Amino acid sequence: MTNEQLKKLEKDLWDSANSLRAYGGLKAADYAVPVLGLIFLRFADNKYSHYEEEITKEFNKDKGTRLERAIESIAIEKCGFYLPDFARYDFLLKLPGDKSMAKALRKAMEGIEKHQDEKFKNVLPKEAFFDIEKKKADILPQLLKTFSDIPKDATGDVFGKIYEFFLGEFAMSEGQKGGEFFTPTSVVRFIVEVIEPYAGKIYDPACGSGGMFVQSAKFVQEAKHDLNDIYVYGQEYMGETARLAKMNLMVNNIRGEITEVNSYESNPYDGFGKFDFVMANPPFNVKSVKESTVKNDERFYHYGLPKNKGKNTDDSITDANYLWISLFATSLNEKGRAGFVMPNSASDAGNSEYEIRKKIVDSGIVDCMVSMPSNMFFTVTLPATLWFFDKSKAITERKDKILFIDARNTYYQIDRAHREWKEEHIQNLTAIVRLYRGETDRYLELINRYIVNATAAITELPTAFDVLQTKLQTTRTNLKQYAEDSKTKRKADEQKALDKTGFVKRLNDFVIANNPALPSPPVIARNEAISNKKQLAFTSKLSVYLTALKETDAALKTNKDALIALWAEADKALKLKADKTWAELELNTVSRALDELQQNWKVALEQVNYWHTNIHWLQSRFPDGVYNDVVGLCKLADKTEYVEEQDYSLNAGRYVGVALEGDEVSEGEFKEYLFNHHKTLIELNKSAIRIEKGIDISLKALYE
Repeated sequence: MTNEQLKKLEKDLWDSANSLRAYGGLKAADYAVPVLGLIFLRFADNKYSHYEEEITKEFNKDKGTRLERAIESIAIEKCGFYLPDFARYDFLLKLPGDKSMAKALRKAMEGIEKHQDEKFKNVLPKEAFFDIEKKKADILPQLLKTFSDIPKDATGDVFGKIYEFFLGEFAMSEGQKGGEFFTPTSVVRFIVEVIEPYAGKIYDPACGSGGMFVQSAKFVQEAKHDLNDIYVYGQEYMGETARLAKMNLMVNNIRGEITEVNSYESNPYDGFGKFDFVMANPPFNVKSVKESTVKNDERFYHYGLPKNKGKNTDDSITDANYLWISLFATSLNEKGRAGFVMPNSASDAGNSEYEIRKKIVDSGIVDCMVSMPSNMFFTVTLPATLWFFDKSKAITERKDKILFIDARNTYYQIDRAHREWKEEHIQNLTAIVRLYRGETDRYLELINRYIVNATAAITELPTAFDVLQTKLQTTRTNLKQYAEDSKTKRKADEQKALDKTGFVKRLNDFVIANNPALPSPPVIARNEAISNKKQLAFTSKLSVYLTALKETDAALKTNKDALIALWAEADKALKLKADKTWAELELNTVSRALDELQQNWKVALEQVNYWHTNIHWLQSRFPDGVYNDVVGLCKLADKTEYVEEQDYSLNAGRYVGVALEGDEVSEGEFKEYLFNHHKTLIELNKSAIRIEKGIDISLKALYE
C-alpha cells in the first residue's frame, strides 16, 4: 500500500466513522474508545489470519498424543494472542440483525483477553459498546462494515498508522481534553529524531496513549534496527487513556509495560538512573502536588524541590513543572538522553525553580533548547519549549555549550487554530542539531536525499508538459476540422453569417504563440552527490533551471487561456445543436480538460520547487556544511553567555536574536508565509462579521 493510498484509506475510514458519530448524536469522548477497539479487532483478525494455517498445522501434528498442546497456547506462541471463533471479524459482520452487537463485541473482547498476559488484561473496551447501541442500534454493525474496508493483507504497520491517525482526529475533536492523551505526531517525531532511541529502555511517565513509543518504534524500523532492541515503560494516571496506550503497543507490536499510576506518588519501575531515553509531554503548571508526596523521593528532590521559601509556606509545591524536569533528569542513566515539552515560562522561572535550573545546567546535561510555534498542541495555544538532555555530553567538546534554536516561525498552518511541522521541517531542524554535534555526513546525506527527490520530481515534468502541449495542439486542430466539416451542415445564410463574424478566419490564423520548450535539467552524478561543493553547484543550476521553467509555465498559461477563449467563442458561434461530431472530437470538455492538465503540470512544477526550497533553506544558512550561528534561528552559547550574561535563562529568544525582515527567505517560503497569513486573515474577517451580526441582533433585542 502506497503512502497516498494509506492517506486516502485513513480519510475515508474517518469520514465514514465520524458521520456515524454525528448520526447517533454521540460525543467524541464517548465514541473514541469503542472505535479504536474495533480497529484493534480488525488488526487482530488480520494478524491471526496470517498465522492461522501455521497454528492449525502445529495443533494437528500432536493432536491425540501425549504431546498435544492447547491451540490457545500455540496461538500465543506464534501470533501473540488467541482469537476464538466468536471474536473473528467475519463472524461479527454476519451476526443476525436481531442479535445485540454490543453483547457480541463484549464477548469477543473478553475472549481475546482470556489467554493474554496479566499486563494486557482488562485493556480492551467492553461496556462502551452498549452506550452506542442504546443511541442507535445500527451504528455498531455499520462501523464493523466500515473497518472491513481495511485490506485483509494490511500489515501491522498500516494498522499502527490508522490507529494513530484516529487518535489524532479524536484528540482534535476533543480540543482541550484531547491533549490529555495525544501529543501531535510531528512534535513527537522531532523529539525522537533528536534523541535517537535506537535501542534500550525508553521511559515516559506521562505517556497518554503511547504516541512517544509508537514514533520511537517507527524510528527504529526506518533505521533498519531490530524493534526488539527497545523496551518501553509508560505511566499514565487516567485509566481509560492507559488502556488506549496498551492497545497502541499491541497494534504496533511494541514490547513494554504501561502502568496506571500517578507519577508523583509511584515509582513502579524503580526508575532512578535506569533509563536510556526519556520522552514526555507532561501536564503543564500543575499546582496541586503536596510536598509530602515527593519530599522523600530522590527522583524529585535530587536537584531541589520547587516550593516557596519563608514563614508562610504550606505543604504545596509551587508548580509541578520542575518536578517533571527533575524526574526526567534523574531517570536517565549515565549515557541517557531525554526530550520533553515544557511551557515557555519554565525556561526563565525564578525563585526555587531558578535554583533547580541552575544545578541542572551546571551538571552539563542540558544539550539543546528549541522554542516552538504557538498552536502546535490541542491543550494550549501559547508556544512551548522542547528541552533536550544528554548525560554523555559532559565528556564531549560540547560539555560547556548549549544549542538554542528558535523555531517559532517554522511551521505549516493546518487550519486557523492548529499548526504542525511537516516531515521536511522536522528534518531541517534536526539537521541543525546534527551539525552542532559534528555530524556533517548526515547533513550532506539529507541534502543528497532532497536532491534525489528533486531529480525524481524533474523527471515527472516532461510527461505533464507533453500531455498539456498535445492537448493544446489537438484542440486547435479539432476546432479547425470541425469548422471545415460543419460547413455542409449549415444553410447558406447561416454559413454567411458565420463568415461575417470573422471567427473562422481568426480560428485559421490562430497559432500557439511562444511555443515553449522544457529547459535542460541540472544533473549530478551519483558518486558526486555527497560532496558539499557538488551539492552547492547542483543547487545553483537548479535555481537557473527553475527560473527558465517559470517562463515555460507563463507561456503555457498564455496559450491555454487564449485557446480556451477561442473555444468558448466556438462553443457559441461554431457549434451546431445536437451535433455528435463536436463530442466525438472531444470539444465538449475542452475547458475542464485543459484546466486539469495545467493543474497536473503545476503540481509537478511545485514538487520541484518544494525540494529546491528545502535545499535552499539549509544551504543558505549552512553553506560550508558545518554548524554556524544563524541570526533569528540558532545560537551555540558557551558558559559565559548562558551563565554570566543570561543568568541561566534557557529561553532561545534571548540568544538567537531577530533576523531582518526578508533576510534569507526564499520565494517559496515567502509564498507559504503569505498564504498562511492570508488564510488566517480570511478566517478572522469571517469571525468578525459573525460577531458584529451577533452584537447587532442582541442590541436590537434590547430595544424591542
